Amino acid sequence: MDAANKWERISSSDGEADRLYSKSRTFAGDVWFRFRRKPTALLGFILVVILLLFAIVGPFFSPYTYSQQNTKMANVPPVMKVFPGPDGSYFYITQGLKVIELDEDGHLIQQLKKKKDDAKLKQTSFKFGDDQLVIMDYSSLPAVMLDQDGNRIEETILKWNATYVLGTDHLGRDILTRLMYGTRISLMVAFIATAVNMIIGILYGGIAGYRGGKTDAIMMRIVDIISTIPLTLYVILIKVCLDDGLISIIVALSSVYWVDMARVVRGQVLSLKNQEFVMAARTIGSSTRTILLTHLIPNAMGPILVTVTMLIPSAIFMEAFMSFIGIGIAPPMASLGTMCNDATEALRTNPYQLFLPAIVICVIMFAFNFVGDGLRDALDPKLKK
Repeated sequence: MDAANKWERISSSDGEADRLYSKSRTFAGDVWFRFRRKPTALLGFILVVILLLFAIVGPFFSPYTYSQQNTKMANVPPVMKVFPGPDGSYFYITQGLKVIELDEDGHLIQQLKKKKDDAKLKQTSFKFGDDQLVIMDYSSLPAVMLDQDGNRIEETILKWNATYVLGTDHLGRDILTRLMYGTRISLMVAFIATAVNMIIGILYGGIAGYRGGKTDAIMMRIVDIISTIPLTLYVILIKVCLDDGLISIIVALSSVYWVDMARVVRGQVLSLKNQEFVMAARTIGSSTRTILLTHLIPNAMGPILVTVTMLIPSAIFMEAFMSFIGIGIAPPMASLGTMCNDATEALRTNPYQLFLPAIVICVIMFAFNFVGDGLRDALDPKLKK
């Protein structure tokens, strides 16, 4: 085509027809096309997939369980400042003044037995084979280590913990494994509670919005009453009736969180029930159930899906908060909230025990919020490009 004449008629050749042809997309394909064009939404989706694999598949590859304890290796961080010793060995001094032997690759071998403790000189000797190692000046860490000849070991080396990749807690439990199980618990609670909330909220809000009048007024006043009950108090009351653990958390979240979904569905049904396709369905004699399940709710799935993706991080945070204050998952079951609670006592000496589960909670919250924002933009016809 001549650049000088942009309005020149194009010939109907096969090549030009192929160039002008644009394949039409379905509604789901169009949503996915716009969703993946937003980098934050795609990042959130990838993070959600990684978290699911981490929580579901990860524990099968771990040599430890969430409750397996090794108190001799307690409070060992993921990165250690070690002292080189004889025969290619390395030694790490814990915050509790215990000496742990490592190999060259960073694998923990054993905790050395204490041989003598001199409180006056502030020295402690440990048995290492036929020799002994001494740590001194331990009043202020890091302590000083002496070799078997009494010479001061000046050099220190940073080594990654190859036995426990993310370190251990105060009971010697593998933090990486507990993070996997804690993430699994959080995601399971969130998905189950959200599924129940979705069913209750859609049915309740759909009926209230479609029926209208006094039915709508009474049903929404019930929603207002439920939303005024403090969730923490509600959970405590449920835990009095039920046993501690996962069931009480799911029941509590499933009983309260559906009110937001009901409000969203009610608003969508109110705006759709006077549309032409609903009036046509009434004209041909469709029942209320058919109109709700076939016409109204499918057309309101956009805002419903967005609300669901926003409820999931909220439920995860609430589960972690309740476990943190001691009314959630009962120990020794691993939960992100209980891990944060256990780590508060050793925050100054072992801050990694609090930061790691807190980082996982933040990643989960960001991932689902990014996915929710992406779905909102992808499902909004006003933002269609």
